[in-house]
Amino acid sequence: MANRLAHETSPYLRQHADNPVDWYAWSPEAFERARREDKPILLSVGYAACHWCHVMAHESFEDTATATIMNEQFVNIKVDREERPDVDGIYMQAVQAMTGHGGWPMTMFLTPAGEPFYGGTYFPPRDRHGLPAFTRVLRSVSEAYRSRRGELEESTRRLRELYDVVGATAEATGEITAGTLDRAYQSIAARYDSRNGGFEGAPKFPMAMVLDFALRHAHRAGHATPTIALESFRHMARGGIYDQLGGGFHRYTVDAIWLVPHFEKMLYDNALLARLGVHLWQATGDAEVRGATERTLDWVAREMTDPNGGFYASLDADSAGGEGTFYIWTADEIDSILGPDAPAFKAYYGVTAHGNFEGANILHVAIPDASPPVTAREKVFARRARRERPARDEKILASWNGLMLRALADAARAFGRADYHAQALANGEFLARTMVRPDGRVMRSHAFGVTKIDGFLEDHAAVALGFIGLYELTFDERWLAQARSIAKAIDVYFWDESHRAFFDTAVDADPLIVRPKDVTDNATPSGTSLTTALYLHLAELTGDAALRERADWVLSTLAESMTTHAPAFGFLLGAADTVVHGALQVALAGDAAALANVVATTYIPSLVLAGGTADVELLQDRPAIGGRPTAYVCRGFVCDRPVTGPKELRDLLAHD
Repeated sequence: MANRLAHETSPYLRQHADNPVDWYAWSPEAFERARREDKPILLSVGYAACHWCHVMAHESFEDTATATIMNEQFVNIKVDREERPDVDGIYMQAVQAMTGHGGWPMTMFLTPAGEPFYGGTYFPPRDRHGLPAFTRVLRSVSEAYRSRRGELEESTRRLRELYDVVGATAEATGEITAGTLDRAYQSIAARYDSRNGGFEGAPKFPMAMVLDFALRHAHRAGHATPTIALESFRHMARGGIYDQLGGGFHRYTVDAIWLVPHFEKMLYDNALLARLGVHLWQATGDAEVRGATERTLDWVAREMTDPNGGFYASLDADSAGGEGTFYIWTADEIDSILGPDAPAFKAYYGVTAHGNFEGANILHVAIPDASPPVTAREKVFARRARRERPARDEKILASWNGLMLRALADAARAFGRADYHAQALANGEFLARTMVRPDGRVMRSHAFGVTKIDGFLEDHAAVALGFIGLYELTFDERWLAQARSIAKAIDVYFWDESHRAFFDTAVDADPLIVRPKDVTDNATPSGTSLTTALYLHLAELTGDAALRERADWVLSTLAESMTTHAPAFGFLLGAADTVVHGALQVALAGDAAALANVVATTYIPSLVLAGGTADVELLQDRPAIGGRPTAYVCRGFVCDRPVTGPKELRDLLAHD
């Protein structure tokens, strides 16, 4: 018999609907029962594409004996971290404080008031590798809750101190200067892996936001080749982290050479890496970078797009009973598919008889200077399509869609791809219709025809930035109007004047043990980073001094942190770069398609682009001269003479 999770829309929660565990979703009902029965809460947090979440589910949550203990001794709550990043973030802080590390599945024990007192991540069914058996943990925690309340209360008291800093009023820590950016860059460069690209050892994560800042810094410094960003992207695009057949990047690799990935594919990684790829191509014209970027976006169109235009969340790491089974090959399989064409394919993609992953082969580019065997690749890809596919998490998350929309709009402009243009418009229409309320409030999640959960700060800012990307692609003023409406909602619901900071949850959100405020970038940009970038961009377009002042203040409160912990602020460093070096404003008047193409194919780190008939300051008193399409280029408060020819415009932009 299915449990309560059968009524949820999260695919991750529904994966646990047939567990013998008496699961609740995060709800007042669960906490009320815990208070009434004086039971501790077992909080389990994960996500649909998480390999070890599946392992723990099979080992423990599907086991009747384990479930019996859980049901008798605890009130059990299952949370999809992607739907509720607020809940995940609060309790992940506690897990990290207790254990020194974090990750998923996250297993946390709470008082009926929601206060954490013990936790960890994955627990095995039997004592193994220094980890206690899950059933032993359950019995120990239950006994402690019944008979050693004093110890538990001391534990909750110490953990509450973790959250005190969240409630502190933000204070300026310094001025954002070129020196701030230089010190941040040097900190990042010191971690660069010059042999393999990326940063430091293993496991290796793409860190696209940090690489994008490294690209900006190289451009500002006048470097002809942005080595850190370009070489890192190339290594990833040639490695096993990149799906050599179908396009798109996996989450990370367990090694230092980008070969063996954790095989899940997340929408947000591919959004951030695709936008980085567009910027790298604009800066270098590198054909390999463009090819990997386009194949990534083609994968999104083919496998990750809802018929109504939304983008799905992720693909699982597992299929056919194993991790990565969908993606790996034996030499004999390649021989049987390709016949006489097999040797060239195997040489290019590093396929050997002994393999590089559990006796099989993860495809990677072993001969970068050779031409890829495109026809052979298509044949192997067609054969792979007959395999059992990884499960797909088909919920549509606002912030992740906003990130992908922005990347897709940039790619449509830069690559001149009409299909990307159409897909970006379809996604924007879906978001505007389904995820954005008339008052500018954004909803978090959509699945199975249901839109739910009030959006977080990151949802609002990412969608607004995506709409600005659509405006730059189409010059349709309604997308800019949507972005401005969302920005107003952010100011009303997420800015706290008494703390002089943005919070991640709205002022009218259901209360948690603390109102979360995480300013650091993780796998995705923080809500604070996204909002700062949004406010700066709108201020440049519209002349709204209040938005600029607020963005400047936020940057000043994090100036010191950006230099001492630079990798945690990659996206925000991009916003700081805009403040230090100024945006480059380009206003296009008239039917300026040829001029727009020049802008689209040029790397401009802090571009603010306007055109059409939008009522924005950037377009005021800037007519088409003599009826000809005209470009106005301004830096700060100084404007170059208007130009009407593509070559003249390209020459002007070359000075940025």
